[in-house]
Amino acid sequence: MISDFKNKTAVLTGAGSGFGLECARIGAKLGMNLVLADVQQDALDRAVAEMQAAGAQVLGMKVDVSKADQVEALGQATMARFGAPHFVFNNAGVGSGGLIWENTLQDWEWVVGVNLMGVAHGVRVFTPMMLAQAQKDPHYQGHIVNTASMAGLLNAPNMGIYNVTKHAVVSLSETLYQDLALVTDQISASVLCPFFVPTGISQSHRNRPDDLKTQNVKPTKSQLIGQAMSDKAVGSGKVTAQEVAQKVFDAIAANQFYIYSHPKSIASVQTRMEDVLLTRNPTDPFAHKPELGVELKKALRA
Repeated sequence: MISDFKNKTAVLTGAGSGFGLECARIGAKLGMNLVLADVQQDALDRAVAEMQAAGAQVLGMKVDVSKADQVEALGQATMARFGAPHFVFNNAGVGSGGLIWENTLQDWEWVVGVNLMGVAHGVRVFTPMMLAQAQKDPHYQGHIVNTASMAGLLNAPNMGIYNVTKHAVVSLSETLYQDLALVTDQISASVLCPFFVPTGISQSHRNRPDDLKTQNVKPTKSQLIGQAMSDKAVGSGKVTAQEVAQKVFDAIAANQFYIYSHPKSIASVQTRMEDVLLTRNPTDPFAHKPELGVELKKALRA
């Protein structure tokens, strides 16, 4: 159980907005040292200024988490400034929609690069530092939180690549939890599976690198529909990013692995698990709101 966060160091990717920013705000209130990484310079600068004004010791770095060398540089800079971190929030993520065969190679490379490889790089770079510190200091305690999604436990239609990457993050996180338990009692892990919460995720294409933009390719009908549905669902979320960030800190303190923003949505996960156990074909995802399914089919077949 980790109860004391004061003077501990946290590394947060995607710290310029959404969950990353809200976790940084809580960290600043708790008197933590903060390493803030984001790919969007202006958002990062605002976050750094805000946390410094709140009295935190801050290191800010512009990082594209899909790039191994940039995450490695983040690790070296963290070590040089604060030593091994106690907490790592592998939080950076991007959204993507559309029918799965319509996604371009660039779509796959961008979303897999950020959502999956970004977490993999964070785990690869920071876990060994944390383990080395735990060996040196019997009082050291560490925790890694990877941001997945309810899309890591469910497979909603028309958001294929996103589902694929988030399932992979859940798998990576469960394995990390088990692997850490084999070698240490001082470090553990959690996976955050938020449902629709108002963050910048539905507008993440704002940070898509130029070399992975699909030049002169118009979005397909399914992608436009996916974007509209995502904007609406994310924008109308009733649970705030701030509330989810508080749940994350509570979960770290309680050593709780699965962190949900909307515990009620677990019913859908149970249905999916029953499909698997009963070798039943996947249940209609719109069974509880059939009009949504009808609308989506009509729009796609029009």
